[in-house]
This record gives sequence, structure tokens and C-alpha cells, in this order.
Amino acid sequence: MMTTPLIGVLALQGDVREHLIALAAADAVARPVRRPEELAEVDGLVIPGGESTTISKLAELFGLMEPLRERIAAGMPVYGTCAGLIMLADKILDPRSGQETLGGIDMIVRRNAFGRQNESFEAAVEVAGIDGGPVEGVFIRAPWVESVGARAEVVAEHDGHIVAVRQDNALATSFHPELTGDHRVHALFVDMVRAAA
Repeated sequence: MMTTPLIGVLALQGDVREHLIALAAADAVARPVRRPEELAEVDGLVIPGGESTTISKLAELFGLMEPLRERIAAGMPVYGTCAGLIMLADKILDPRSGQETLGGIDMIVRRNAFGRQNESFEAAVEVAGIDGGPVEGVFIRAPWVESVGARAEVVAEHDGHIVAVRQDNALATSFHPELTGDHRVHALFVDMVRAAA
């Protein structure tokens, strides 16, 4: 079993630095990923928040869309927050024109479901598989999961909506744990990467 996994953070847009810090705090070696050759070197990948349409366009531009799909389909552990959750969905309810996802989790998501930027909020969220009480979730123009398929496991809900899902080596949250200083969700993902190796 590997001791210190090398985990990439997709560095096209979003709060890349905060994820790098959270992963390092959870005992991983973390580095930004912008090119296919950098993706090939990592044991797992975090897809941060940002704007899902922009991320999908930039991933195409940087030649990352197909390599990402291939690695995720082959079982590379991946964790998406907010826009990253949208990127990991097999289906988006209201996609922008030309918006593509990577897939990997059998779920249908709704973009900006919790409202606009000025309706952002924080909430305590109980996440299955994480000990020590609820995690503080920061929801910024957050999506939610409308429904999941048989292979996907709901690991957290807020206000009657699904906000965290896990399927095999993929994990996704509507909220941003990297903005809180609580690194337990990242530690859970680091453990997933170790187990997959």
C-alpha cells in the first residue's frame, strides 16, 4: 500500500491553491495539473469549483477532456467539488450549450440549484464515512443532485437535497470543504486514493 499518494488538482479555474493546501494537510503530495502528461503522473485528481462550462471548454482546449475521461473510466480516484461535481455527473439537467461532462458518477445534477452568488451560505453537513461530527459546508452557487442511479451512494444531504455522492473511486460534493480549514473530506479522498493503489 502506498504511503504518500501523489494527487493532482485540475488547475484550469477555481480554488486550486486551497485544494493543494487541504491535500497536503491530509498527507498527500499535491500538484497542479494542466496538461495530459501531468495527469498521467498522478494517482488521483481533484476537480475544483469554478464555472463548469468554462472548465469543460478549457479542458477541451488543453487536450485534457479525453485523457480525463479515460483515466476516470479506468478507475483513477477523482473528487469533484461544486463545479467538479457537475463535471463528474453522467447527466446535467440544464446544460449550457456545448457543455460536456467527464462522467464517472451515475447521477443527474442541477446547476446553481441553491441560487445565485448572493445566496451563498454555510451549513453543517453530516457526511457518511467521516467521523467527528458534521463538516462545515460552504455552498457558493452550488448545484445539487436530483437523483442517483443504482451504483451511486448518497453520502450527504442538506435541506432534503443530495449534496454528496460516492461511486467506486469517485467522490463529489456540492459544497467546498477546502475553504473551511477542516480537511476531513480531503483525508477521506486521500484514503480512497491509497486504497485504489
